[in-house]
Amino acid sequence: MSYETIHYFNLVLGVGAIILVIISFVTFFVLFFGPKKNKFLGFIDKHFLEIGFLISLSGTIFSLIYSEVINFAPCYLCWWARIFLYPQVVLFGMALWSRDRKVIHYVIPLLFLGFLLSVYHNLMYYFADTGNLPCDASGVSCYQQLVYEFGGLISIPTLSLAALMGLLMVVVVAHFYGKRD
Repeated sequence: MSYETIHYFNLVLGVGAIILVIISFVTFFVLFFGPKKNKFLGFIDKHFLEIGFLISLSGTIFSLIYSEVINFAPCYLCWWARIFLYPQVVLFGMALWSRDRKVIHYVIPLLFLGFLLSVYHNLMYYFADTGNLPCDASGVSCYQQLVYEFGGLISIPTLSLAALMGLLMVVVVAHFYGKRD
């Protein structure tokens, strides 16, 4: 792939990640501070299996494009983020096939742990010195800025964080929306 193609690919994913993060924050505030009944949350609750499957499938495909097509080798923390993201495709796919809402109980622990890992990864990526990173700069490292769009706002760790945050918000809505009084 040419540099220009990779740049536009990064821009498209970056815009998607920004939109997903904004929707996640809006969803959080509407869920916990908004009206009890809401069409937006009702839509997410009704279609959470489809939305969760699409977000997890997109995150998996795009991470594989980065590593297998563009040849950006994943660092140590990226591999861990993948461990928490990749099973979501199978879990949401099986739940979508059988229309099983109980998948919430299986995906929440993985998503929560993946989200915490991704927050840590982003903190290390943006704020740590090179000596403090769990993967050093001599090999595949978080310190290498392979994706650097919108003035550094969008990077591979932030793409991971956006996907895991979006999935977590979808599942939280599906779990709590109908139970609010």
